[in-house]
Amino acid sequence: TKEYIEAIIDGMKWLGLDWDEGPFRQTERFDIYRAYGEKLLSEGKAYRCYCTPEELEIRRQETIEQGKSYKYDGRCRDIKDQIDKPFVLRFKMKQTGTTIINDLIKGPVHYDNSQLDDLIIIRSDNTPTYNFCVVVDDVDMKITHVIRGDDHLNNTPKQIQIYQALGWTSPQFAHLPMILGSDKTRLSKRHGATSVIAYKDLGYLPEALLNYLARLGWSHGDQEIFSLQELIELFNFENLGKSAAIFNPEKLLWLNSQYIMKMRPEDIALRVIPFLKNDGINTDNIDIKWLVRLIILLQERAKTLLEMSKSIKIYIEDNYQIDEKARQKFLNPQGIANLTEMVQELDKLLPFTAESIGSLFKEFSETRGIKLKDIAQTVRVALTGSTASPGLFEIIELLGKERTLKRLKSVLGGIF
Repeated sequence: TKEYIEAIIDGMKWLGLDWDEGPFRQTERFDIYRAYGEKLLSEGKAYRCYCTPEELEIRRQETIEQGKSYKYDGRCRDIKDQIDKPFVLRFKMKQTGTTIINDLIKGPVHYDNSQLDDLIIIRSDNTPTYNFCVVVDDVDMKITHVIRGDDHLNNTPKQIQIYQALGWTSPQFAHLPMILGSDKTRLSKRHGATSVIAYKDLGYLPEALLNYLARLGWSHGDQEIFSLQELIELFNFENLGKSAAIFNPEKLLWLNSQYIMKMRPEDIALRVIPFLKNDGINTDNIDIKWLVRLIILLQERAKTLLEMSKSIKIYIEDNYQIDEKARQKFLNPQGIANLTEMVQELDKLLPFTAESIGSLFKEFSETRGIKLKDIAQTVRVALTGSTASPGLFEIIELLGKERTLKRLKSVLGGIF
């Protein structure tokens, strides 16, 4: 469908995988494929098959009942004159000998020609089939290497024979092992997101996803993180694995966090704004310099842009929810008493910097004989709704005195 094609192109663009020509659509090249089909027919390398689907199904069932594997029996191979009946165009596969695939990953793979079917290359509605189209496309576009999943391996001997019949040299083939889920079954929706754009929406960075996908089944020593340019320069077939790769969502998440950690906070700000907008936040009035300062505080903890945007929202909007367990543990009567006094001390504090705030908290805990971590957690829960946040003193400085006091007083007012 048009939507499916657009999703593929959008995914490649987002990953930074550009191309030199195209994209080409096979539906716009049907005349080319039909012309080559006619060429094979005129040279006696293809033939019209008049067998109906119903007849073929009966023969297939009979063969299976005899305990044999089914292949077309070739009964229309020698019909010379055209019959006034619907037909498909079948390619004449070699009936003796062996077709060898010199695969760049698997090595030589041998196929007994007597076991290969005379495949259909043009259907009865005059549309070409996949196996025929890709051969014509490869030659027409001067493709030197065909790199694809090994679920296509069994198509390859048929395609090689078509190259040969048309007088063309086959490209080199490399069949990659499949990507499996953690349960060693074929990757599917139950293993998580399966489209590139889905990972974009989940807040993954294109650089991280591309890096992870490139490392599935390929390695370069112990190196884990690669730029696109490094991948281009270092990639080779020798270091590709022959066994199936296991898709590990946790490893991808870790890799994404590494990219976020090393990215310029200014660049993260530009990428996280769309997530904030999607969350209903008006970003028009956000001070970018303030946002960058906040991102610096959040950068080491965030695993995805989506997660970071959720964290940022807490510091932009004052109508946050307080975790109930944290409320019961830290906003108890003693915690409220300490918080009330801390509000008074913060109100008097000048200058209002992370350093002076830290000194205030230390003095506050020492003079009252309470642990610094206890008063810090009480303020953190009241200020952010959670027991986990970046450095508390830096967060208080970033929010500023007015918003900090407003938040803390709001919590105190809500309790009484």
